Amino acid sequence: MSLPRRGAPDLGDARNRIVSGASSALAMLEESLAAADAAPCRHAFVRRFDAQARATAAAVDALHAAGAPLPPLAGLAASIKDLFDVAGQPTTGASAALADAPPAAADCPAVARLRAAGAALVGHTNLSEFAFSGLGLNPHHGTPANPVSAALDATPRVPGGSTSGGAVSVATGAAWAALGSDTGGSIRIPAAFQGLVGFKSTQALVPLDGCIPLSGSLDTACAITRSVADAVQLHGILAARTPRPAARPLDGLRFAVPRTLMLDGLDDSVAAAFDAALATLSAGGARIVEIVLPELGELASINATGGFPAAESWTWHRHRLAERGDRYDPRVASRIRRGETMSAADYLDLQRTRRDWIRRVQTALAGFDAALSPTVPIVAPPLAPLEADDKLFFATNALVLRNPAAVNFLDGCALSLPCQTAGVLPVGLMLWAPAFADDTVLGAALQVESALAAREA
Repeated sequence: MSLPRRGAPDLGDARNRIVSGASSALAMLEESLAAADAAPCRHAFVRRFDAQARATAAAVDALHAAGAPLPPLAGLAASIKDLFDVAGQPTTGASAALADAPPAAADCPAVARLRAAGAALVGHTNLSEFAFSGLGLNPHHGTPANPVSAALDATPRVPGGSTSGGAVSVATGAAWAALGSDTGGSIRIPAAFQGLVGFKSTQALVPLDGCIPLSGSLDTACAITRSVADAVQLHGILAARTPRPAARPLDGLRFAVPRTLMLDGLDDSVAAAFDAALATLSAGGARIVEIVLPELGELASINATGGFPAAESWTWHRHRLAERGDRYDPRVASRIRRGETMSAADYLDLQRTRRDWIRRVQTALAGFDAALSPTVPIVAPPLAPLEADDKLFFATNALVLRNPAAVNFLDGCALSLPCQTAGVLPVGLMLWAPAFADDTVLGAALQVESALAAREA
């Protein structure tokens, strides 16, 4: 197993090995499948697609042998969150309630785009049931322990959620990229806890057809990768567009650091890593401006009744809960049921409030390339206490969702990348901005990643 580290091989490096003849697509896939079989990947997959993955890799090798150009992903392993339809496979949301779901008739658009780009799809990955938690616990399929923290700390820690298995697949080398969803941080939280890169694009850029919904107003289809460059490539594939990351040097960038909410309750590791990252960026010439952004302080009261996830998940699940409620994770079912008491008037008021809130935040962030915040205010917490204590689980879940969920409410885009120094538990740095600033955020993230890597060179 090759855990991610700054400067470790990424998808681009792997493709270059195939193109140069240093390895083959099939040989590299076998390495990924072996990683998927190994102990650090335990509980990461709900079901595997080994045979079709091998067929994809073999086809890429045949193209290479014939001198034909290779597809962008060159037969390299990619995992799929068990929310997205894969032709011939059931889609179950990692829930016992959908254990008898029929096979999907076709790939959903996001999966079809990965397959067309030459990805070898290695399996459906585990998640918090129906994507409704930021911690990654799953009582039906088991919870994959955080493999990155395990290499640093003997205490089993959460993987982050809801894209828990997807992040573990990338961290362990079972996949080079993981397709997932992000409704309140479900890509960025596991990326932060496992030292990976998670990019949540503007929601409208990637179709959600063929994906089990959590909240139609907030869900975003996106990916976890090992580097920002890979995030750019995966975003281009999933959004069927050519990203043009802004090619501006660090000393040409202006960042806002909101002090409201985002910096509350940071643990010592996160506070130290975040401050050190800001110091590195400032030393490199970036202009960093602290702002108040009081709108962030309004979010708790705006979403006090459960917000869009409660209202919209109740719409999708209410009949299934009536018929199969005993097959749900009780913690997930309780969060869904909060939507039962929301009226149509409450929901329409929430939509109007959101539109006004977005307008005010966009105005406050005008003139900045992006805002900078800790992705999550704590490092990955120990797993066992959260399994045992409902009160602790819900309090911790709310805490880890707090920062990233603000970007979903903004309908914005955000990227989390690791900012800790070597040898300590992973910490995520989040760059975020309003909708359709994707290329600006990606361009800034390339510069930030480079600056943080240079300090350890």
